[in-house]
Amino acid sequence: MIPEIGHFALVLALALAIVQSVLPIWGAARNDVVWMQSAVWSSIGQVALTGVAFAALMTSFIQSDFTVVNVVENSHSLKPMLFKISGTWGSHEGSLLLWVLILAVFGALVATFASNVAVHTKARTLSVQAWITVGFLSFLLLTSNPFDRVYPAPPDGQDLNPLLQDVGLAMHPPLLYLGYVGFSIVFSFAVAALIEGRVDAAWARWVRPWTLAAWVFLTAGIALGSWWAYYELGWGGWWFWDPVENVSFMPWLMGTALLHSAIVTEKRGAFKSWTILLAVLTFSLSLLGTFIVRSGLLTSVHAFAVDPERGLYILALLAVSIGGSFALYAWRAPSMEGGGLFRPVSREGGLLVNNLILAAATGVVLFGTLYPLIYEALSGGQKLSVGPPFFNAAFIPMMLPLVFVMGLGPFLSWKRASSRHVALQVRYVGLLAIGFGFVLWYALRGGPVLGYVSLALAVWLLGATLREWAFRIQLFKVPFRDAMRRARSLPRAAHGMALAHAGLAVAIFGFVGSSVWKSEQILFVTPGTEITIAGFDVTFTGAEKVRGPNYIADRGALEVRRGGAEVTTLFPERRFYPVAQSNTTESAIRSTLAGDLYASLAEPASDQAGANGAWTLRILYEPLVNFIWIGSVLLVIGGLVSLSDRRLRVGAPGRRMQRAPTVPAE
Repeated sequence: MIPEIGHFALVLALALAIVQSVLPIWGAARNDVVWMQSAVWSSIGQVALTGVAFAALMTSFIQSDFTVVNVVENSHSLKPMLFKISGTWGSHEGSLLLWVLILAVFGALVATFASNVAVHTKARTLSVQAWITVGFLSFLLLTSNPFDRVYPAPPDGQDLNPLLQDVGLAMHPPLLYLGYVGFSIVFSFAVAALIEGRVDAAWARWVRPWTLAAWVFLTAGIALGSWWAYYELGWGGWWFWDPVENVSFMPWLMGTALLHSAIVTEKRGAFKSWTILLAVLTFSLSLLGTFIVRSGLLTSVHAFAVDPERGLYILALLAVSIGGSFALYAWRAPSMEGGGLFRPVSREGGLLVNNLILAAATGVVLFGTLYPLIYEALSGGQKLSVGPPFFNAAFIPMMLPLVFVMGLGPFLSWKRASSRHVALQVRYVGLLAIGFGFVLWYALRGGPVLGYVSLALAVWLLGATLREWAFRIQLFKVPFRDAMRRARSLPRAAHGMALAHAGLAVAIFGFVGSSVWKSEQILFVTPGTEITIAGFDVTFTGAEKVRGPNYIADRGALEVRRGGAEVTTLFPERRFYPVAQSNTTESAIRSTLAGDLYASLAEPASDQAGANGAWTLRILYEPLVNFIWIGSVLLVIGGLVSLSDRRLRVGAPGRRMQRAPTVPAE
């Protein structure tokens, strides 16, 4: 009965979304306040109905209801409760239901809390949001019903993919979807503005908090996913330029550009059409990622292996939403008034460079992701691989100028800035960065020059960020108490920007250190084998069988010494899940700020491997790798601090158009 309730709730949600997609926007055209206000109640109704459906599916997983196909294919009665719950979104159908729920949540949040948004704009925005919801709800009900029944019911389920039975992966998809789908409301605001033919500072102020919220969630989701890949997959890396990784990274890059472009639109009235285009492109890339992951084009640990017919439905949805929004943009954008003039050396100029680099970098990632698929389609099935060498060579050099501009940007004034004045402000930071690079090169005498340049730029960005923050509060120029008083009076967005920029600088240390100066050995080991790596002496003492709740594991033991003194013992595991008939690795990691000693146990060298046999051991030393996640945490905290700024929470005053004469029908 519970699955039927969930299914019926989805049908009602679709009917309500269809009403919302028509009535409010028609009311805005007729200036009918009652019809426009209907968007508020229908948005709240949608989130209630999709919430009931999601709760019904989760209940089916918790109760191990094996009359539901989705539960049979993605759960097992012996699975720990946390992973029964996360199995709700561990499948194509369940994750799509989560997607729809988040769509409804963002619509309801705008309906409930965006009281400062003009009535006409809110009505159009919520109608556009309903268009998207109609597309995904119809896809869910027609092709991917999560409540399909199976009779007779099997005695037990097939279990969730063992790689996904992890705390990190339980949290990763919801955060990622909050980012992906969060950009839908920004897209809806952009399409509403195109329908009105008007973009101004008030519109930019309304859009910024929603953009920032989606960006924060997407940042957290990507960081959590990279952390999971690092400790769970057993290869010792945190980013592989996997196509499914790339489709989450592209909206993040474009969303970052959108964040900065919206600031210019709000402060100076410039970049109006460009900001609208970025809003459309950001969500379009989220939809493109959905198509790639769910169309069967890719095989990946992240991807949902579904049939191509479902992919065609998503492709049609993609064509309608992206094609329609671009057509509307081509019609309306030329009529938008330009903003104020500015010189190349100005804050507008710096943010323009920021946007151009991020857009070009997104293009590089998009090309590297789609080219193999296009080549395979045009060459009759021949496969081509575009991997880390291409992305590292094409993407990373583009980021170095961006880091340099990020350090300069906060010192630039609006409209025009003095190059000499800016140079004087940052001269000591520049000297510090250059000096750090030379000292590091002298100390290490190894590694590519680009590594030293990257670390010097990280120091530059961190130093410039701290210098600008200290300048704002007059640190060391006024008494400390007065400086702290100035700090408390600063807008929270200023503190958030400083934290986010500092977080990126810290993360760069981890990116570069763990990539350029990583030590790695892959070898066969038997009890008593000794390995020396990065100054550590490691001895493999053997492996033993252990049993978990739904797996059997071979657990190795590695005694670690340094300079003759015992440091720790590492216990990497190789797990076998009998129900899923698959193996996974559980890495053992000794973490410090200086770096990680990382070990994973792979398959035995022969069928006779065991206590006295040979095992394949991967052991690495990853310098500074934890700075990646420390920096990511700072990025997220910076975004949250900015989001708490009263100016973003309160927003801009409503436009006077609410009292204007009747708006002509579109």
